[in-house]
Order: sequence, then structure tokens, then C-alpha cells
Amino acid sequence: METFVFLFSFSALGVLYCMNTFPALQEPYVILVIGIAVLVLVFIFYLLITRRNPPKDALFFVFAEFSFTCVIDLTSALEYDGVISGFMEFYRKTGEPYLGTAYAIMMCYWDGIAHFIMYLIMISKIMDSKGYRTLGLFWAGSLCANMSVFITGIVAGKYGAEIRPAFWLNFLFLLMPAWGAITLFARPKDRPLTGGYNAQHAQSMKLIWRPLDLILVLLLLAAMAFTILRGLAALDSPLSACSFYMKHYEPYLLDPVGYPRVMMLHLFFYGLPLLAAFVYGLLKPGCTWMPDLTVFFSGAMIQCQWAHIGGSLHPHTKAPFRIPSDVIWPVLAVNILYAITPLLVVLRVRGNTHFFLRVAPFPGQTGLPNSEEKDTKYKKK
Repeated sequence: METFVFLFSFSALGVLYCMNTFPALQEPYVILVIGIAVLVLVFIFYLLITRRNPPKDALFFVFAEFSFTCVIDLTSALEYDGVISGFMEFYRKTGEPYLGTAYAIMMCYWDGIAHFIMYLIMISKIMDSKGYRTLGLFWAGSLCANMSVFITGIVAGKYGAEIRPAFWLNFLFLLMPAWGAITLFARPKDRPLTGGYNAQHAQSMKLIWRPLDLILVLLLLAAMAFTILRGLAALDSPLSACSFYMKHYEPYLLDPVGYPRVMMLHLFFYGLPLLAAFVYGLLKPGCTWMPDLTVFFSGAMIQCQWAHIGGSLHPHTKAPFRIPSDVIWPVLAVNILYAITPLLVVLRVRGNTHFFLRVAPFPGQTGLPNSEEKDTKYKKK
């Protein structure tokens, strides 16, 4: 099925070519109507071809539908970068002109490649009746961050006065991952919830005797400081450190398109509390929410930083707002480390879960051997 979805998704190129060829299909409200009609038809198509063997997971239809739109996003990015032509010219004029910004181009590359791959993998797992909860949470975090920054940036930035009817289609791509995240968080966890001797032993160790956790705590504290610095800069703080940083290191935060500033505010108001929560989770034993929440946030962070770093280097960003050439490598290094820090926490949390389990002895047992096979029990829901 994933192969069929992959091939069918490229039929989006035919739709774009027809709309780009016939001027009657290029009016703003016509674009909106066609966009809605195509999405409905794609959904009905997948509903019909799976009627004999319907997928047990309703998110299958979301992933199949969004695979179709991934091709549109990838086509948009490639055309704005001059790699291809003849598909999206009409959309520049009467559809969504802000898709030509550096941030939006990088966003479309991420959607057209990274999200597309995720959709195909998750569709494959659904059809094989396998779990995909971890990948699903990563996708939900990535797309929620993607669309929340994109939609807010359109309204708050310089394109706020150029909103066309097609803009409203973006809310579908915000609501669906939000629904997907709620659905996936509510599903039974695919990992142990309760541990025995090994978990008790791991949780008795102080932070000083857990060097990996100590390093991660320091990285998270540094990420929090970086988040505060850029968040205050986005809020036009009069602090000299903020103005100095924007002027000499990341003038992209001053770009009037609005996306960089909106992203910094998202990370300041939503990311900062989560980073603090992860520090708490590495200090306080038994935080069973750590595996899921870290995956969700790492998806959001990597997507945001991909678009931010790419946008600050892209030629569609005016030269005064790009990273200065004399500090480009330090700024890139800091931003990349900032992006992967939550992912490093995910690898730690999911690689050895003992510290993040609830400790409970087995009934009638006074001592537990140091055995992986006997150390954990699964909570059935």
C-alpha cells in the first residue's frame, strides 16, 4: 500500500500543471474551491480502494492525504529555487505569495521529504498491524510546530495584508496533527511502565554518578539560556546582550517576514517550560511521561531549527538579514547543538528506561535478581 500511496501522490503534479495552464483556474476563490475539492476526492479515493480491507487506524487516511500534499510542497520549494518550472507560477500570484520566503521554502522541503518519508513508513506499519507510536509523536510535534509558526508568521509578518482565500487551507494541516497527537498520546504506551530491582537501583543514584545525565542537564540548561536570549531579542528587549546578538550573530531575527520572530516566541513561551520539565525529569526519578514528551518536542525542535537555519542562509533572505560570514560557523554549531539536544535526551530516555519507571516489587517477592528478564512488568490497558 505504501508503494501505491507513493506513486499516486505524484498525480498532484498533474493537478498543478492543469491549474498553471488554464487561467480560469487561477482566480483566488477558484483555487480555494479546487483545493478543497481535490482533498475531498483524494480522501474518497482512498476510502474506496480500502473498503474491502479497511485500515484499523483512522490516521491512515490523514497520512495518505498528506502524502499527496507533500508532493505539492516539494514542487513549490523546487520551483521557487529555480530547479523546475511550469507548476506553481499561478500560486505565487493568486495563491500564497509568502511561500516564496526563505522560511517557507525550507518548510516545504522538510514537508516534501521528511514528512513524506514518515507518512510512507507509518502507512506501512498500519497495513502490517504494527505500532508506530514513537514515529507518530515525532511527526505530530514536527507538523504542529511547522504549521503553528507558519500560520502565525503569515498574519504577524509583512504578508499579513496579502492573505488570499487559499490561506484557510493551512488550518487543516494544523488541526490534523493536533488531533493525531491527542490520539497517539492517549494510546497505550509501547514500553514498560513499572520496574523492579534494576529500576530501584538506577533511581537510587545521584546525578553526580550519572555522567551522561549530568551532561544532558547542562546542555538543557544551556538550551534554556539560549531560548531566553533569543526570546527576549524577539520581544525587542532593551538589554544590550539581545541587541548585540541580533546585530552581530543572527540578524535574521529582524527579518520583516515575521517567521523568525514568531518561532523565537513559540520556543520562549512553549519550548522553555518543556526544557525545564526535561531537566526535572532527569533529576526526579519515576517521570513516566518523559519518553513520549521528549519525542514530541524533539520533532518540533528539529523542524523549527531546520527551517530557521536554512532560512537564515537561503538566498531568498536579503543579505542584511543573513548570518554574517565571519561568524557563520559558530552560529551554525550553536544552532545545530540546540536542535539535537532534545534528540539526545530522547536517545537517553528511550535507551535505558529504568530511571523513568515507577518502582513496584512483584507480589510475594522480597528480593529481585538483577535480571533484565525479570525486572519489568507491563501495564495492560
